Amino acid sequence: MAKKVGILSLGCARNLVDSEVISGVLKEKNYEILDLGSFENSLEQAGEVDIALVNTCAFIKEAKEESIRSILDLIELKKEGKLKKIIVAGCLSQRYKDELLRQLPEIDAFLGIVSLNHSSKRFRLTPAHYAYVKICEGCINHCSFCTIPSIKTKFRSRIRESIISEIRDLDKGPCREVNIIGQDITAYGWDLYRESRLTVLIEELLENSSKIDWFRLLYLSPLRLSDGLLRLIANHNRIAKYIDLPLQHINDRILKSMQRNIDSAQIRKLIGKIRRISLPLAIRTTLIVGFPGETEKEFNELLEFVKEVKFERLGLFMYSSEEGTKAFGFPAQVPQKIKEERYNIIMSCQQDIAREVNERWQDKVLKVLIEARQEDGVYLGRTQYDAPEVDGSVFVKSVKELPVGNFIDARVIDTLAYDLVAQAV
Repeated sequence: MAKKVGILSLGCARNLVDSEVISGVLKEKNYEILDLGSFENSLEQAGEVDIALVNTCAFIKEAKEESIRSILDLIELKKEGKLKKIIVAGCLSQRYKDELLRQLPEIDAFLGIVSLNHSSKRFRLTPAHYAYVKICEGCINHCSFCTIPSIKTKFRSRIRESIISEIRDLDKGPCREVNIIGQDITAYGWDLYRESRLTVLIEELLENSSKIDWFRLLYLSPLRLSDGLLRLIANHNRIAKYIDLPLQHINDRILKSMQRNIDSAQIRKLIGKIRRISLPLAIRTTLIVGFPGETEKEFNELLEFVKEVKFERLGLFMYSSEEGTKAFGFPAQVPQKIKEERYNIIMSCQQDIAREVNERWQDKVLKVLIEARQEDGVYLGRTQYDAPEVDGSVFVKSVKELPVGNFIDARVIDTLAYDLVAQAV
């Protein structure tokens, strides 16, 4: 009888890809794989497996805490005789292996960095209708607040043949959306060709597929978002009209302290260029509040920037002081209470902006990818302006059955702060 391995994948979609690669290798070795899903649902299912493998995140304090909690809970199951072995993979094991070995001897094994150019067939942990394809690992930007270079070591691009092969395989099945991911996909090719080859790569992926309806490009550095790539996004109907552009801040002093290598004037110029594409298009950004030394005036500059640009999608983080980063030792660390106040102010502002943005879709017909049946006559879907797991949804009403993984046209009949309500047409 095959041993059962339960996979608990924490953190970002890049981690999820690594979990799929690990699961694929175990599957080839005749292990039975059980997706433990979210951390909240994992403990009940973990008792059904022989081995639990948790793929951890250590990017910020909250992620580390979630990873440690999950390991400790699995250790309790092992003590109760419900688990035989615990394997810890991912960023936490890469960054703190020696410390974990000393403090948690109940862990049976550790896995570090997973190969980009894997030959094993991945065991998909996403729904069949969408997938993540990782094209690079590590980062070349070396921002002062970021742990990625120390965890992931040097930047590496995946060889194009491996990527194209995976896309061809996905194109044969039910996959309708491919999310191209990496810490910074605009750097793709720098280590191999001494220049960015992202635009060329995406053109090749389009040529080598026909059934995949949406290619979504996640994490486009403002330093390398080229005019050629913008034209490709604007002009090709199989690329989602979605610009994922992490900016982090707008104040020049803060940007310099973050080592972002860009200033506010360049950021505004780039956003103006994107807006001039003029198609319905969503810009998603991420920002950080409470960076060391951030004054009230500098925070207000960021707040006014958010009001001015009206980002369609926005993710916000409170600065997390991480050992091993340059910013860890910076003076004038902002108190937690002030970070929380600033976070709440911007999120409240963005909620109003998101509601205003959604109101633009009232009575419009949108192409919607059906993701799940919610209840009788109501389905959950997404538009090309929403990435899986992080953005909003469309609640679709229909008297007809809507198969999951299919596209339908739906007319927007109501708008919420972050979601839409629509009627299938």
